[in-house]
Formats: sequence, C-alpha cells, structure tokens
Amino acid sequence: MRIKFVLPCLLGLLISSCNPTKYLAEDQKLYKEGDVVIHNDTIPKERKEAFETFLESALMPKPNKKLLGMYFKLGLWNMGGGPDSTNNFVRRWLKRNGEEPVLLSDVNREYNQNLLRGKMESLGFFHARVTSDTLIDGKFATVRYDAFPGKIYRINNVTMDVDSNSQIGKNIRNVEQYSLLKKGSNYNLDVILNERDRIDNELKHKGFYYFSPDNILVEVDSTIGDHQVDMFVTIKPETPRKAKEPQTIGNVYIFPNYTETSGENRRRIPRYAEKFEDKYYIIDRENRYRKKVLANHIFMEPGTLYNRWMHQQTINHLVNLNAFKFVKNDFVDNADSSNTLDVYYYLTPMQRRSVRLELIAKTASVYNGTEANVNWTFRNAFKGFETVTLSVFGGYETQTGGNVNLNSSYIRYGAEVGINWPRLLSPYKWAPAKRYIPRTFLKVGYEFLNRRTAYTLNSLTTNFGYAWKENEQKEHNLALAEFIYVQPRGISDEYKAQMDTVPTLRHIVDPQFSFGPNYTYTFTNSMENKKHTFYAKAGLNTSGNILGLIQGADYNAGNIKHLFGTAYSQFVKAEADVRHYMKLSPNSQLASRIMVGTSYSYGNSRSLPYLKQYFTGGPNGLRAFRARAVGPGSSRPENIGEDNFFADQTGDLKLELNTEYRSKIAGMFHWAAFIDAGNVWLQNTDENKPGGRFSKEFLSELAVGGGLGLRVDLDFLIIRTDFAIPFRVPYRAKDDRWVFKYIDIRDRDWRRDNLVFNLAIGYPF
Repeated sequence: MRIKFVLPCLLGLLISSCNPTKYLAEDQKLYKEGDVVIHNDTIPKERKEAFETFLESALMPKPNKKLLGMYFKLGLWNMGGGPDSTNNFVRRWLKRNGEEPVLLSDVNREYNQNLLRGKMESLGFFHARVTSDTLIDGKFATVRYDAFPGKIYRINNVTMDVDSNSQIGKNIRNVEQYSLLKKGSNYNLDVILNERDRIDNELKHKGFYYFSPDNILVEVDSTIGDHQVDMFVTIKPETPRKAKEPQTIGNVYIFPNYTETSGENRRRIPRYAEKFEDKYYIIDRENRYRKKVLANHIFMEPGTLYNRWMHQQTINHLVNLNAFKFVKNDFVDNADSSNTLDVYYYLTPMQRRSVRLELIAKTASVYNGTEANVNWTFRNAFKGFETVTLSVFGGYETQTGGNVNLNSSYIRYGAEVGINWPRLLSPYKWAPAKRYIPRTFLKVGYEFLNRRTAYTLNSLTTNFGYAWKENEQKEHNLALAEFIYVQPRGISDEYKAQMDTVPTLRHIVDPQFSFGPNYTYTFTNSMENKKHTFYAKAGLNTSGNILGLIQGADYNAGNIKHLFGTAYSQFVKAEADVRHYMKLSPNSQLASRIMVGTSYSYGNSRSLPYLKQYFTGGPNGLRAFRARAVGPGSSRPENIGEDNFFADQTGDLKLELNTEYRSKIAGMFHWAAFIDAGNVWLQNTDENKPGGRFSKEFLSELAVGGGLGLRVDLDFLIIRTDFAIPFRVPYRAKDDRWVFKYIDIRDRDWRRDNLVFNLAIGYPF
C-alpha cells in the first residue's frame, strides 16, 4: 500500500518539476538565472570564471532551487495547487515545503547593476561599469550582466599617519611591519577592514581597552595617476580621549558561586572578603573551591595593563574547567583611580552530581544489537576541579544475516571509574602552553564478555597519564602506565574441539597481559577554511620491554617469563593515520586516508596479543568486506560453515588506503562514491595461515572494494549508509583476484554474497 501511495506522489512531483511554468500568466516569465560576463582581457581565464561566479552569487533575487536539473521546490508548490487558495492539510504542507515561482518582474536590474559595480570597486576596479539585458526563451528569462571592470588600482605607498610621540602612536608604529596593506597589492576594501581589526587587536594587547576599529580611518588618494593609490592610516580626530589611553587592571573579584537570582547585588563586595596572595578577591564563603587552584586559571593580574589575550585565556580556562555552567565578566572603571579597570568574574556552578542514561542501537552489515550506558559524574570532587566519573554499561549483539555461527552473539557488561585532574600531577615541573588546560587522567575498567556457546572473557584495564594541547592544531596524549589483563573462562567443549581444526581460535582465548607506556600525537588543521587540509595521528605503544630484557625472556627457546602467574607480552607497536581533504567546490570535496600499522614482537612474545592486533573491513574500513574478515595476506578466511565458529582475521602489520568523493545533493542530503583498499599481515610465518606473512609481494595482496553512499546531515549528527562490493579478493588465485568479470547485480546469490550494506553514524574518516 505504501508503494502504491508513494509512486504517484513521486510521479506527480516529477511532472510538476518538468512543467514549472504551469501556473504562470501569459505575460509572466520564470526567472531562470542571472549570468555575469566579465569583459577584461588582462584577467586569466581561471580567475575570470571565479570572479564571475563570485559576482553572480551577489545577484538578487535567487532563482528557484534545482535538483538534477528539475525545479523540485517549485514542483511541490505546483502540486499544492499553485495560486489556488483551496485550503487543506496536504496542500498546505506542499506549499510550505515548496517555493513560489521567482518571476522576471521580481528582478530589479538597476539595483543589481549598482550592486555589481560596488563589488568591483571594493576590489580596486574604480572605473567599473555594468550593463544588462534580458534574454527570453519561451516562458523562461535570463538576465545577462556585462561587466567592464577596467584596470585595477594598486597600492603605491602606505603611510601610518599617527603621532609618534603619543603612547598609542608608538604602539601602532611598532607593529607597522605586520601591516596587511602592502605596496604593489591590489586595492581591496576587505583588506582595509581587516587592517583596522589588526591594529585594534594589537592595541588591545597593549592595554587600550576602549579602542575600536571604527576609530581608525584609512584615507585613499586615487589621483596620483598610473592606476595607483596612496593610503594614509590615521586615528579619527573624534576618537574619545579614554580610547587613546591604556587601561591598568585594578581589583579582581571572583564570585565562584554566582546565581542569576543574586544578579542585582553582584557588585556588592562582602566585608569579610580578603585578597588571596595579595592578588584576587575570591568570594567563596562556603569554601567550595581551593583558592590556589582557582587562582591558577586567572591571568588578569592587578597592576598590569589590560591584555585581550590574557582576558580570553582566563575565560577559556574557566569554561574548560568543566565546573561552571555560565562564565561572565565585567570591566568597570575604578572609582578611585583614572585609567584603571576593576574586573568582576561571575561563575555559575554546574550541578555537582549528574547522571546520564544512553541507549544505543548498533547495526552493521549483518550484526545488530543494543547497548545501555549509565554515566555518573561528580564535579569538583576534591575542591580542585577534579572530575570523577563512573560508567556502567551492558549490551547484546547478534548476527541477523549471512551464515549464523555459534559465536555470532554475545553479551557484555562492565564498569569504568575515572578521575580527571585539570593540571599535571608530576614531581617534575613542566608546563605546556598556557592557552589550554593540561590534564592528568586515571582510569580503571572491568569488562565481562560472554560469547554464549563459545567462551567468556574477563578484562581489567588501568590507564594513568597526561593529555595536553600544544596549540590549536597539535595535541599530545602520554599514558605512562597502561595495564591490560584478559583472562578467559568457561571455554565450551565445542569451541575446544575446533581449536585443533582452526588454531587461530586458540589465540582469541589466550590469557593476555600487557603493560607499558604509550604515546599518541595528533595534528589537524581541518577547521581552517583552506583548499587542502590535513589530519594526522601517530602513536607508539610498548609492553614488557625492560622487564623482558632483564629476565632474558625468549619465546622461541621456550623460556617464557610470567608475571602474576601470566605470560606477559613484549612488543613495540607503531601506527599512523593520515587524512587529506581537498575542497573542490563549496559543496564538494575529495577525502583520502592512509593508515599504516607495524609492530615487532620479540623476547616473551611471537606476535601481538589479540586485543592489540590489527584488523580491517567493516563500516569504517574496507566497506566491501565484513569487519575482521580480510587477511592476513592471501590466507583464506576460516569461516567453515554455519555450525562452526568464526575466527577473526587479525595481523601484526596493516596497510589501508581510502578515498571518497563527497558532494551535496540538496538540503540535508549528501552522496559519496568511494574506493577502499587494504589488508593485514603477520610478522612471522604461521603454518595455519599460509600466505599470511608480510613479504615484498604485499601490494598484490591488497583487498579492494568500492561503492556508493547516502548521508543525511542533521547538524547534530550524520547518518551514513554505504553500499559496497569487492573489486579484488586477495585469497583467490594470484591471477584471478580482480573480480569485475564476476559482477552480476541481477543474480540473487551474487548479491547475497557480495553486496554489503553498512549503516553507521558519522563519516568513516
């Protein structure tokens, strides 16, 4: 019934979109577009096209929106009856979500001509002119604008016309070399406005709190000839005296328990208020916060000049302490001293204890399940802005498609306790950049995993270390001590029986014990508005290296050492994830990623422990293959029937390459086309995994797949769907690994075995 209803609606929309002029009167024309043509032989073709696009984006009004060449919004309006005033729910909905036709009569050509001329003049084309004409094609109309920008004006000389004897003049002259106005550059109004902001920002760092960009005047003399201009940067004569004098910080008052109800009395200083360390008045009668810790995050000090950077740093720190719901501040003239500002900080605390419940639905190509998380947070636990968290979780997942295996379902539950300090707890005094709050973390977690008919695993993890940001682009995470202990229990007889047939299954239930430091470095500039941006993450993980050397551990010689009754792992593991984003247009980009992982196990180990091994496949990797179903190398996956256990395909080394073209369709809908390649390999030869060891032939063992995807961008989250098929299967015969010739979309069995659907949240990279 739904199909019978939807198909007529889609057909009606298609017909309405194909006949957008359905309700136009005989003398009305649908405004198709505004077309700008620049007449200037000195501008290169590529820049001219970009210039034309820039000018066209300013034209008013905007024509009706199109999707795949069809006026889909106008089609909705037509389906709603167009100008028909008949009122019912369906027609109201269609019109509300559609668009009325934009007519030629709505276009004010003279207004647009002046608009385009003003845009060109702001870019230095002072003698620009614009003409326009209307082109009629049946019921459609296009307005063509012929723009004649003429020759551009360039900067000949820039003079800072300020009083060098005044304090403000000296400060402006001291940073003159950083001016955005450069000799030989094109005249550009936006650059002039940015130069005013630059000067204002520099002055704000030198105490000129009351100064404003509007106090700066840039005079332009275009009469010097040869299409050049002289510029004179000066301070407007009407600028208030206070704006030209630096301000000093007076008293600093901090109210860490401020509420909105106390707003009317917020500047009333209690008689009991005393200065802390002869700097700050901290009004905390209930002693909820350690004053020394709070004072460490206040950078505005009495007796110093006002500094915008210090002011912003203070606000950023107070916000990121994760203790205050609102952070406000006021600067008030000191009544007893001229050019002095008293500072008031009003901090509204968050609820000290909170509980959050999360219910999560999980889905992949053939697996579905659910998970529940209960998170308890205790803020300012020890009066030094420490955050204590307790998370309790439980989940269930089962295989709902494909061949069902005995270990396809599991139940997991556990808990994690964590403490986060907003400072570095270290016997050595070292401090990263002041701009960001460094953190010390301690986490202890336990997880119970029940594979039902297969085995159960008890896992205990502990992490202690530091996290800090060097700047906006660089972040560091150093875990001084990471302990992972996994103990198997309840291995079923059926699973034990198959461990001899599929030895890889034994590795999954081996006791695991790793300990040692690990370090991660992250760089990203993806927040910048550039054509090319990058994200890079590199990590180094170690375990048991010093202890293994001291004890003389040697796995190959049978001299395996134990700690707390369990053989520990000894390895060095390094990995890198590098991503490149190339902006192709305002609504499209090309995203690429390369992931490289390597490891070296020695001494007490022959390979990485199972939890540390690499895998590929799944919705965020090789999307044409199931998660953990590729490799190692050219070895065949050991999925030996629906009544047997499935051994995850893992390895000690990894290479993965992905590239994806992303483009907007309309509104919240986007689409993507992608190709993925990758595999994992073993460090040492394994007779149970022929072809699994890394060799010089690794490129010929890459699995390759690709497909198409639809994304729904809801602003707060992105829902992603991908359809993918394999292009190259590494465990086939060496001369038969490309499988294009076997693709048969019409064949039901082929679709079942090769067409992989992934539903996920967020982009894969």
